[in-house]
Amino acid sequence: MNKLEYGTLRETIYHCVLPNGLHIYVDPRPEYEKQFAFFATRYGGMDLRFQGENGQWIDTPAGVAHFLEHKMFDTEDGNALQIMAANGAMDNAFTSSSITGYYFESTKGFAENLRTLLSFVSVPWFTKESVDKEQGIIGQEIRMGEDDPDSEVYYRLMEAMYTNHPIQNRVAGTVESIAGITPETLYQCHRAFYQPGNMVLCAAGNISPEQVEEISREILPQEPSFGVQSDLGQEEPAQVKRRYTERRMEVSIPMFTIGFKGDPSSRGKGLRQRLLAGLVCDVLFGSSAPLYNRLYQQGLINGSFSSAYDAAPGCAYLMAGGESRDPEKVLAEVLAESGRLATEGIDAPLWERLKKAAYGSMVRQLNSLEEVCIELAQAHFEGEDYLNFPKCFQDIEKADAEAMLRTWCVEDRAAMSVIQPER
Repeated sequence: MNKLEYGTLRETIYHCVLPNGLHIYVDPRPEYEKQFAFFATRYGGMDLRFQGENGQWIDTPAGVAHFLEHKMFDTEDGNALQIMAANGAMDNAFTSSSITGYYFESTKGFAENLRTLLSFVSVPWFTKESVDKEQGIIGQEIRMGEDDPDSEVYYRLMEAMYTNHPIQNRVAGTVESIAGITPETLYQCHRAFYQPGNMVLCAAGNISPEQVEEISREILPQEPSFGVQSDLGQEEPAQVKRRYTERRMEVSIPMFTIGFKGDPSSRGKGLRQRLLAGLVCDVLFGSSAPLYNRLYQQGLINGSFSSAYDAAPGCAYLMAGGESRDPEKVLAEVLAESGRLATEGIDAPLWERLKKAAYGSMVRQLNSLEEVCIELAQAHFEGEDYLNFPKCFQDIEKADAEAMLRTWCVEDRAAMSVIQPER
């Protein structure tokens, strides 16, 4: 394995590529008691249309990636969750818009747990009866999400912001869309996306890099494989599809989320854009920023107010929201403040404080094995090295944040989703 050293962070990562195309990253930490492994595929809720083995384009219902994640724990020998729990591991999985990841944490039996993880993720086993049963279980999950104000305010914002990009599709799909999923659908998508060349394995803790590589060679297919091509729809306009959307639900005070539609980053530039956008969120929405204090003092927001940046292939956006008696007034104040910052500039001492705080937060995240593994995997899919973030921070200037405010945080790129009380 290749040894990668990061002197600034005092980190050492081991990396190799197997003949089947799988990338492996290992962060050995002998001083830790536990171990963590994360096995992920570049396949998420937005990958509804992809190119099959024969070159033809295949369309699938919304929710297949999430459905497949649920069903992968079924094996001919029983449920993988129970098998790994009996061996002292806590394991789980998640599906986002762009990736699906399976992981476990343990303090013993790492080798056997890794074998189990790689085995059940790489060898699918579905029956019509189990798929039919899962449709009912996931259908209940979908209906619960539709009754959850936090989920609704987010997905309605995506639907308002995006015209063509499949980020607007709900990761779990709809009750109607998952009704069309069959075992053949799941096998077809597994063949396309769950090949080693489209996946990454990251492990950290009290483990041996050589052992991780050896077990991967032992369990996984040996044949070379490559990534799969997804269709993300027609070119997305810079402007939002519509400015405002609302729904009435059982909430005591209006909930809102403001979104600013950004420009997708080019490959290899996503980490820098993410760090820059995070700083823009701090400058515009953060609790140390002038706008936050003004809105709070006026009673327009409360302690629930927060902000974030998110991105997926082909899209990127800033979000901020919480509870407010007058969401429209909050949006007007946000647009006025972003315009002021873009014109007058960001206060230099505030910028330096926020930049140091953001850098310190990322360094502290390195203490979490889970954070390190997931960040390494996501950066790999974006063609980047996550542990190069110190250099990215060093290269980001105040003028970059002001340019992003000037380009992204403007009226025709702004949308707002509101959940109003039923009465």
